[in-house]
Parts: sequence; structure tokens; C-alpha cells
Amino acid sequence: MKVIGALILALGALSIAFDSEAGALRERLAERAEQRRATSGTKVQRNVAYGDHADQRMDIYSPADAREAPMLFLVHGGGWRRGDKAHGRLIDNKLAHWLPAGVIVVSINYRMLPDADVLTQRDDVVVALAAVQRRAHEWGGDASRVVLMGHSAGAHLVALVAAAPRDARVSQPWLGSVLLDSGALDVERLMAERHHSLFDEAFGKDPVFWVATSPVRQLSVPGAPWLAVCSSQRKQACDQVKAFAQRVRETGGRIDELPLAKSHGAINEELGLPGTYTARVNDFLREVGLLAR
Repeated sequence: MKVIGALILALGALSIAFDSEAGALRERLAERAEQRRATSGTKVQRNVAYGDHADQRMDIYSPADAREAPMLFLVHGGGWRRGDKAHGRLIDNKLAHWLPAGVIVVSINYRMLPDADVLTQRDDVVVALAAVQRRAHEWGGDASRVVLMGHSAGAHLVALVAAAPRDARVSQPWLGSVLLDSGALDVERLMAERHHSLFDEAFGKDPVFWVATSPVRQLSVPGAPWLAVCSSQRKQACDQVKAFAQRVRETGGRIDELPLAKSHGAINEELGLPGTYTARVNDFLREVGLLAR
């Protein structure tokens, strides 16, 4: 028994050490990336608070001499439970592409499961967006030229906010919303079908909560235009986009659907790389007024 107890303690210590080293590695990688961007003239402000909680933080990447610059507002994915605003697959190629185009990129963290449910996470996105609008001038940004973009769970949160754009905390409308492969635009339908267990963790068993967290159920009036990207390798995700798009159009809104033969991760990571995918997103950003025509 003593040997087993010692082994358990050793494994626990090893786990703590591993987590500590992993955290330190993430910090070093973020610092190195920040140094590289600084040498190219990019101004980086990390962990800017938009609330009191340690997870209510955002990073702001500004082009050199930004003045009344358009702003891209990013919400990371991770199953509503994990993920980070500085993750390379989320941020690197997008920064490399849109910073030279004169766009300020804001990437946010938010509270996550199990400490914060999906509606609380939605509220964090709203509060962060309100803070960006309020402080845009401090960073050389234009609060009237903002596009929301999220991947996976982050795309669901963006859709949940954008489907009901009537929150008094948000001072003005935004230009559009880009959804990168959300599989949860109609939560009621999703939960009635065969689905991954992470959706059970996020949405539980209460149909009332499914309605409250379902973007398609929040749609009632036309809002800013949408671009909904989905992986054709995930039939359920593209089915969700198709049904959501139909409802957007029924309410008088505009939405472009973009199915891609790319994986869920590639839709996030490859955006910003040269090619037809990035070009198509740029077309949308020009059409809504984020990028110059």
C-alpha cells in the first residue's frame, strides 16, 4: 500500500509539473510570436481586461500607425471547455494576412465549462464586443467597422450573439459575422440526432436550455450579413448551416454559405493562407465594408 501511495503521489507531482511546463511553454511561444510581430511594426497588447474574471481578457494586434482602422473580432473554439485566444491555429495565419491589410485583430478569451455555461459565455462575448466598441479609438480602430468571426464553439457563440442583435450593452451594429464550421446552429435538432458527447456537456438535457442556446431560434429580424463556412467532411455541420441559412433568409437577412472540402481544423488554421478560401472570405469582407474594394 505504501508503494502504491508513493506512486500516486509521484504521478500527481508529475502531472502538476507537466501542466506547469506546458503553461510556461505556451507563454514562451506567445512571447516569441509577440516579438516577431513587434519587429514588423505590429503593436500587441496582451490580456487586456474586459471584465473582472481572469478569463475575461483579450489580445489586440494593431498595424503600425493604425488610424480609424477596421477591426476583426475573433472568438476561439474548443468545445466550450478549452481553447485560447493566442492559439496558433486560430491566430497566426489570420494575423499574417489581415494585419498587412490594415485590419486590427482582437482575439478574446471567455469563461468556460464547467464554471460558466453557454449563456454565460455568450454574455462574455457581448461584454467583450461592447468593450471593443467603446475603446476602439484608443487602438486606432473604427468602432463602426467591426466584423465578428468565430470557429467551432466560438462560431456558435458569435451566431448566438448575432442572431439577436438587440443587447443594450452593444452600442452600435457591426458589419457582418463569419461562422467557421459551427455544428450547433440548431441545438434542438442537434440534440435529437446522433451527436458527440461534447454537445451533451455543453447543452445538457433540458429542452428549454436548448431553445435558449440555439441561434436559429433567436432569429426574428434581419441583422448584419452572414458568411457561414462548413466542412463538407462533416455532413451534420453543413446540414446545420443549410437550415440556419434558410431561416436567415425567411427573416429577410442575407447569408452566404461556403461548404469546403476541408477538415474542421483546417477551416480554422488555413484561413489567411493564399488561395480561393481566403479570397472568398475577403470577398465577403469587402462586400460588408471591412476591406476596401
